[in-house]
Amino acid sequence: QHTVLIIHHDRGGHPQGCPLNPMNRRYFSRLLSWPSVLLGASAVSVSTASAKQPASVAAPSKQAADEHHLATMDRYAPLIGGPKITIGMLVYPGMFLQDLVGPLTVFEALMNKEIHLLWKNLEPVGNEGDGPAALIPVKPTTTFAQCPEQLDVLFVPGGIPGTFTMMEDPEVLAFLKAKGQTARYVTSVCTGSLILGAAGLLKGYKATSYWDTRDVLKELGAIPTKGRIVVDRNRITGGGVTAGIDFGLKLVAMLKSRVYAEAVQLYLEYDPQPPFNAGSPEKAHPLARRFLKDMFAGMRANAFATAKRAMQRL
Repeated sequence: QHTVLIIHHDRGGHPQGCPLNPMNRRYFSRLLSWPSVLLGASAVSVSTASAKQPASVAAPSKQAADEHHLATMDRYAPLIGGPKITIGMLVYPGMFLQDLVGPLTVFEALMNKEIHLLWKNLEPVGNEGDGPAALIPVKPTTTFAQCPEQLDVLFVPGGIPGTFTMMEDPEVLAFLKAKGQTARYVTSVCTGSLILGAAGLLKGYKATSYWDTRDVLKELGAIPTKGRIVVDRNRITGGGVTAGIDFGLKLVAMLKSRVYAEAVQLYLEYDPQPPFNAGSPEKAHPLARRFLKDMFAGMRANAFATAKRAMQRL
């Protein structure tokens, strides 16, 4: 028995989960044909051995693929069903793009979800100030004022130098504090946890961050905890940058089920096998570690100073 996740692509080629009720047949009737490798459907597969088919066998078609979609949705309703999940993801100038894109890629595989990219206005965000133009600017979809009253997930990405600016931005901190009081899960990746801490949302909670800023969390009333993903009640924080994918899968398992999360992982073919075993300070070459520590010395000093000022305001 195989578990299958049905996902389509938007016009830009980006993977999208069904944003409507998965049993909405009118929506799925508009879906295009998918390769049988995703559908697992012998009914719509075509033999590569010969281009000829017996006249009595129906040729693969969009209609046949659509019918299979509908049948699959019925068959796997217990797996993919459930209430709509509303996710709010903060975006801001100077964030690290992968901190956002990793979790977003995973969240988009949820079948019945509503995702909001949140910022003060709808102008694209990129690098801070006079920095070089962002190669991939991010356009917010929802202003703070338009954000849904109730969020299932409130998410904050990290990124330097943007994190430090957000830690002292009254409008951002007030918004996060308000939404964090009612959100089902309050979450972050990388230095995003410092922003949550500056908003007073991690006091007394175990949390993690980027490896060289994890200890800064103590200045914000949190309990620094080493881990790729740290869960403490409804606070879920991920480590640096690439931990966002792991974090996203963990959260999908909590929101839906482990089987659903594994289907998403397989869909993304997330099976990391890095060429070097250097993804943590303990594993990296001493020279590589010393280089980064020296490079980040000023950043760490600023992180501690910013955290102390934030704590005085709380």
